[in-house]
Amino acid sequence: MKSPVRPFSTRQKMLDADFEIYRYRDSYLSEVELHHHDFYEVYFFLSGSVTYTIESRQYQLKPGDVLLISPLELHQPMIQSDKEPYERVVLWVNSGYLKQLSSGESDLTCCFDLESPRHTNLLRLDAVSVRRLQDMADALIDERASQHFGWDLNSRALLTRIFVELNRQILETPIGFEVPGEPDGVVPEVLRYINENFNNEISLDSLSEHFFVSKYHLSREFKRLVGTSVYRYIIQKRLIMAKQKMLSGLSPTDVYCNCGFGDYANFYRAFRAEYGISPKEFCDEALGRGK
Repeated sequence: MKSPVRPFSTRQKMLDADFEIYRYRDSYLSEVELHHHDFYEVYFFLSGSVTYTIESRQYQLKPGDVLLISPLELHQPMIQSDKEPYERVVLWVNSGYLKQLSSGESDLTCCFDLESPRHTNLLRLDAVSVRRLQDMADALIDERASQHFGWDLNSRALLTRIFVELNRQILETPIGFEVPGEPDGVVPEVLRYINENFNNEISLDSLSEHFFVSKYHLSREFKRLVGTSVYRYIIQKRLIMAKQKMLSGLSPTDVYCNCGFGDYANFYRAFRAEYGISPKEFCDEALGRGK
């Protein structure tokens, strides 16, 4: 039985400590900004006309596609709302909780490992595998909503089964998922450079000089492929890395200088402008040091 549809929310923050899962169906949806999460996301595409951007990679989705998105990856759906309704199931999982579900033999977070030679954002599976995953996702939504006796145990079991299936598909299936080749041109190299040097001084001018390309051409192509400006991408990447370091227990004053911000005041302003709270408030909330 198909699980119930939930009204869409622009919220990009988990309210529950372990995981959340929802089915959404929209006939019209305004543009979703380029964003990232502090948790893992599994996205089950069901219907509609959507191109999904993850970093510089663009995927024209087909019903049944599954996307795997790590906390370090900026992403954005581009929706054609004049087509059929946009329907999907979205699963958010706290990284620490997914580690708890793992064992010494089986690390369920492997499917998000950006360093793995088998890493992929897109799984385009056979019909039987798609149906199996969608049935488990629907059952998980129902268990989460029912709160019947044992719902927590069944939810944990279903969540474990979903991630076992995802990891098996990546680890045991010969590489052949339909994924786009990296776009031609300088943008992929620029992205790699920014990700490796985010803690150093970087600007559009310095990138233009380093890669021997016109800054106007770079700016235009970067915006087209990534969905944001070079400057904003650099700031977002620095903030992402700062958040990850703070989540690992480092204080805001220990973090900012290692993430490319010249001083704490710049870090504070950028963090508050992006997330609406101060770095200290984020740490207190994330690490349970609030009221």
